[in-house]
Amino acid sequence: MKLDIFNHIFPRAFFDRALEVAPNGKDMFKRVRDIPCIVDLDERFRIMDAFGDYAQVICIGSPPIEAFGPPPVSNEMARLANDGMAELVAKYPKRFPAFIASLPMNDPEGLLRETERAIKGLGAVGVQVFTNVLGKPLTAPETMPLFDLMAGYDLPIWLHPARGADFPDYLGEKKSHYEIWWTFGWPYETSAAMAHMVFAGLFDKHPEIKIITHHMGGMIPYFEGRVGPGWDQLGTRTSDEDYTLLLKKLKKRPLDYFKMFYADTAMFGAAKATELGLDFFGSDKVVFASDAPFDPEKGSAYTRWTIDIIDGLDITPAQRHAIYEGNARRLLKLK
Repeated sequence: MKLDIFNHIFPRAFFDRALEVAPNGKDMFKRVRDIPCIVDLDERFRIMDAFGDYAQVICIGSPPIEAFGPPPVSNEMARLANDGMAELVAKYPKRFPAFIASLPMNDPEGLLRETERAIKGLGAVGVQVFTNVLGKPLTAPETMPLFDLMAGYDLPIWLHPARGADFPDYLGEKKSHYEIWWTFGWPYETSAAMAHMVFAGLFDKHPEIKIITHHMGGMIPYFEGRVGPGWDQLGTRTSDEDYTLLLKKLKKRPLDYFKMFYADTAMFGAAKATELGLDFFGSDKVVFASDAPFDPEKGSAYTRWTIDIIDGLDITPAQRHAIYEGNARRLLKLK
């Protein structure tokens, strides 16, 4: 089976409420509203049928839950999302064998409550977080307890990039132009979030924690030289803070921690980048994902291209099985 574990859908009740809460939603929310199968199940099933023995572990698409409003609103949206996801899994278990919970990350207590409700009460197989919480790092004190909780459950955290056009490319500008905020900003967001986790000592505290990075770990595999020998010299470029003390505190090289993340194959048809990421993370830490339905065909191209790439990789049948479903079943505790 091909088990697609990072793709996006909106349950109908969530989608309708999102349009009420954010009728003029911009950037990514503008985009997702133009894709029928993000909410139309008949259209989604028609697309899925083209791929044979294929199923989806589903999660909400952009924008982040906390972008819809303050905690009363974000908690409502998270509950709608998770209740709707659980209903889809219960009704269509062969199509959607599991779902990933959404969280109100702008509510430190609410996000923990919703995590427990979604996992213990609804059967979620993990949680999705975005690379920042309204501009704050995930490693801020108010959100770090989520990592402790998920380490205790031994279930994955899906890491999705988030950045909008209001994040300028230059200090002298008011916005990002040409959708640079998405094309280059999102891989940077993922990489920066991973770095904050590494240098916060997350993997020293929780060596077995499972974090699945979208789009094959962002920039990290391509910049292995900077992440490796470059960060082995941490502190030599900084004048106002002694980062060499941090380097001594860590139990491993920075590079070794980055290899402890998991990564998915959602690379939009980039075969060489997929090979590079697979070489960096290893076949035991790479999982099949398409990022459907955000391709130019509105639902089918990314899945088709990704399958073609994986089928063409020079790897063993056991490694291909691990990428398509074995690693995911182990991580998500699926039969």
